[in-house]
Amino acid sequence: MMGGMAREETRTSMSTPIRRTPPGGPHGGPAAGDGPHPSPRAWTARLLMAGIVLAALNLRPAITSLGALLEEVRDGLGMSAGLAGLLTSVPPLCFAVFGITAPRLARRFGPAAVVCAGMAAIAAGLAIRPYAGGTAGFVAASALALMGIAVSNVLMPVIVKRHFPDRVGSMTGLYSMALALGTSTAAAVTVPMTDALGGSWRTGLAVWAGLAAAALLPWLPFVRQRREPGTRAGAGAENPARTASAAAAPGGTEELAARPPLPITRSRTAWALAVFFGLQATAAYITMGWMAQIFRDAGVPAATAGLLLAVTMVMGVPLSFVIPRLATRLPRQGPIVVVLGVCGLAGYAGLYLAPAAGAWAWALLLGISNCAFPLALTMVGMRARTGAGVVRLSAFAQSTGYLISIPGPLLVGVLYQHSGGWGLPLALMAALMIPQTVVGVLAGRDRTVEDETAAR
Repeated sequence: MMGGMAREETRTSMSTPIRRTPPGGPHGGPAAGDGPHPSPRAWTARLLMAGIVLAALNLRPAITSLGALLEEVRDGLGMSAGLAGLLTSVPPLCFAVFGITAPRLARRFGPAAVVCAGMAAIAAGLAIRPYAGGTAGFVAASALALMGIAVSNVLMPVIVKRHFPDRVGSMTGLYSMALALGTSTAAAVTVPMTDALGGSWRTGLAVWAGLAAAALLPWLPFVRQRREPGTRAGAGAENPARTASAAAAPGGTEELAARPPLPITRSRTAWALAVFFGLQATAAYITMGWMAQIFRDAGVPAATAGLLLAVTMVMGVPLSFVIPRLATRLPRQGPIVVVLGVCGLAGYAGLYLAPAAGAWAWALLLGISNCAFPLALTMVGMRARTGAGVVRLSAFAQSTGYLISIPGPLLVGVLYQHSGGWGLPLALMAALMIPQTVVGVLAGRDRTVEDETAAR
């Protein structure tokens, strides 16, 4: 009996939401975490945080490493500018198609197991794609990696809401900061690393598979976490109170199964958030796919162009930690949306008027504007009251948003090829910033999707 209770306690520590226990324990006696060694629950929290950070580091290098070497990849695979534009549209397409499957996969296998499988898919796809042979093989292997990124994109806000319900802003900031760090690092070091490894773009792209393989490790202990404690055979008999609390856990399996499906499409806020997510994703993927090429066409050396792209991405490291914390303290997030939109318009105007002379300033302004992504993730957690609501809102906003963003990078490539310059593409990018700001203000209003759907 004692052995069974010990095993049940171990399972509990691996799957219940993380809560702080006051010093002295819940009844005034010695707490499990008192003394020189952290409690098992504290180690679980630290391991989960490490897993979130490592996973976030892997959610963009597949894209920005390609952007830094896009000209070399085009030459190596014999692609036109239009086909390269299609290639830069593959990420949002995969995010839309595969992201919508994340809630169903999470219900069946558990969110942590799906994220772990996602890291494995990223590692395999990045290792295969440079050597797959031809454009079709390159795109197929890229899609495998992007599939892993898509499901992880959707489930990260869910995992944060479920395990850190009292720290949504700070944990979203940590996750977004790590994502920005991975994005900027890949943009900055891919070109010099490729040169150091012999100059082959294939090696320069394949090396990022190692980072994804490392991200598998922290998630392995959570892979068997399919259900909340208390749903296993015999667990409810041992501790009925634990069973009840597990069923009510934010984002828990029982909550998702017990609640009727949320009619998310009836919520105006959900639609506003989806369109906002889609337009900011359009700007982000155009930036990641084409910004380095804009600078190179203006006469900036390739290595410097990659570094400028890295500066744009690295702006998200500090701001992705600050913006979510600020957003959670404001009843409305509209003012933040407006500031980001103005920075984007100024950056695009600068790229048109003086792309080389003011390159560093435009990179900084566009980096600030691209921080609409962590703001959108934060609003996903704020616009739903329950864990089940966050799951469905995250899947809807991201999948619909990425569908909206698909034409943008492709259209930029077509306009660039037919006009022979960057005037029309930059005009398009600036024009899209206006509706992005409008719907962002609407999405930032103080309301929840549950209240809206209940009222309609």
